[in-house]
Amino acid sequence: MTRKRSPRLLVKQPGRLIVQYVSFVLLFYPTAYQPGEACATVAEEGGTSAATLILCRACGHELAHGTDIHFVPSRLALSSRNDTLVEGRRVNIQLFENPHGHQFEVITFRKADVTQHWPADKHFSWFPGFSWTVATCPRCKTHLGWAFQPSDWPDTITKTNFDESEHTFLALITHRLLREDFASSLLMTPKSFMS
Repeated sequence: MTRKRSPRLLVKQPGRLIVQYVSFVLLFYPTAYQPGEACATVAEEGGTSAATLILCRACGHELAHGTDIHFVPSRLALSSRNDTLVEGRRVNIQLFENPHGHQFEVITFRKADVTQHWPADKHFSWFPGFSWTVATCPRCKTHLGWAFQPSDWPDTITKTNFDESEHTFLALITHRLLREDFASSLLMTPKSFMS
């Protein structure tokens, strides 16, 4: 015997329907989840402007604006590529490898709303002359990347000192970020719900 679901039942469980839809999209359209593309490669879709928000992919927390992206080159990068965006905005993505052999593609930011976990470590820095500390999402605690400060600074500093300095920056992992406009394009209202 087949059981029909009433439209009323679907309206009472919109969260479940959205989760099923997103799972369907990611399963049958794997290009919807490309590690660097959701955040960085928007050549045909749009650019990073002051209005573009960069979000934590895990929880949607607003981390930064598109204008906070600030390229900091490193000679220790395994590779580096530029993605040219609309209005000529270019985003440089660098590939690094940690001592354990794990590779990360990162975008450097001047500032972002992340939690830094001091003390900073001077060893194995991808940016010579800088020490690093882990950076996590303040809401869900997901590891998003690393915060870098000059090596001659004290190992522990205040968040205010970090944020106000022109000598500090963050390297955030591309596949742990999401552009707000890309995130909103993943969700749509089914035709059956439209009047």
